[in-house]
Amino acid sequence: MKTTARMPPLVTVDGSGLVAEIEAYLASLPAPARIAVPYVSPFGSTVQAWNAGYPAPRLTLLDRITHRPARPAPVSVAGHLRLTSRYIGAFGWLQGAMWDSTGRVCLLGAQAAVLAHGYGTPGTVTTARVQLMEILHSTGRPVNSPDEYNDRPSTRQADVHQLLDRAAARAQRLGF
Repeated sequence: MKTTARMPPLVTVDGSGLVAEIEAYLASLPAPARIAVPYVSPFGSTVQAWNAGYPAPRLTLLDRITHRPARPAPVSVAGHLRLTSRYIGAFGWLQGAMWDSTGRVCLLGAQAAVLAHGYGTPGTVTTARVQLMEILHSTGRPVNSPDEYNDRPSTRQADVHQLLDRAAARAQRLGF
């Protein structure tokens, strides 16, 4: 009587045999036993544009004929504050000026740039600045404007991002 022993899969230098065995085992598990986890690439992540996920302002035919800029893309106050934080993250932060020749911006410069790129209206920016002031005053930082806070020697870029994040969360809670 001849018995055949099942041989283990061939393990290559790169371990692909072991990977195939693990994949076969995982495929044999019942569906509820599998845990859905997001895939994390071992190569890192790709750089995304500062306005990723927001619709770009589009020129209509009438806009092209009359040579006017596109209507602003609608964005909430919370969205404007998040875009402002992303803009600072993408182009750099600055104190003492609205912008410099390398593209770095202060808090006001970032808000102006987001508006100039067609996201929101001047009313959106005004309401966003009110939200920033509310957060500054509620956290014990009495200043006359968010720009004064931006230009303080003790303020860091991380502080500005945290301020924008807290103001965006507050605006979203209030429905702005």
